Amino acid sequence: MDRTLPFTTTFNFRDVGGYTGHEGRTVVWRRLFRSDSLHRLESGDTDAFAALGVRTVIDLRRPREVTRDGRVPEYVGLGYRHIHPEHQDWDEIPYEEKLGVARYLANRYHDLAEQGVAGISAAVGVIADEAASPVVVHCVAGKDRTGVVCALTLSVLGVSDEDIATDYALSTAASARFSAFLATRKIVVADVPRPYFSSPPRRCSSS
Repeated sequence: MDRTLPFTTTFNFRDVGGYTGHEGRTVVWRRLFRSDSLHRLESGDTDAFAALGVRTVIDLRRPREVTRDGRVPEYVGLGYRHIHPEHQDWDEIPYEEKLGVARYLANRYHDLAEQGVAGISAAVGVIADEAASPVVVHCVAGKDRTGVVCALTLSVLGVSDEDIATDYALSTAASARFSAFLATRKIVVADVPRPYFSSPPRRCSSS
């Protein structure tokens, strides 16, 4: 099955199924999706999104991000859960080139897993609830908060670290698609640190 599902204004939407888990069993397709923010879904995309039969959207963004951008369009049968894993704002932790992107991101994900444990646990609990599926989990870019939640979910299912890293790295191409979209819309984005658009698959040394 196709892992990446193309939408016009959503760039990191993909299926998390298909990986090999415990005892060689395959993670079920079309039960869990991950995405960047769904507030951008436009008319044609909303029909394609609804056709997936999604029952639950888990929105991991900060309250101010939801207020600023809005949320997924509503339709009958769609449940919306805003679960914010509280953690320190990355803008308060400047990126230093000498540290390297992989190490910086690893530190931030470690902080998120510790500081946002209540929200992450709640999100994984919703994902585990068969009555809630199919589920889409998303944040802003669909790679950091979403990546941690999906990585932990896949790990519980017995998916290898290598496959989890491979899935995470797919967000790099999505970031490129998003940047190209902004260019076509003539949207100027202020300089942002490299980690915000990077998804390196390699392991990094301990800090």
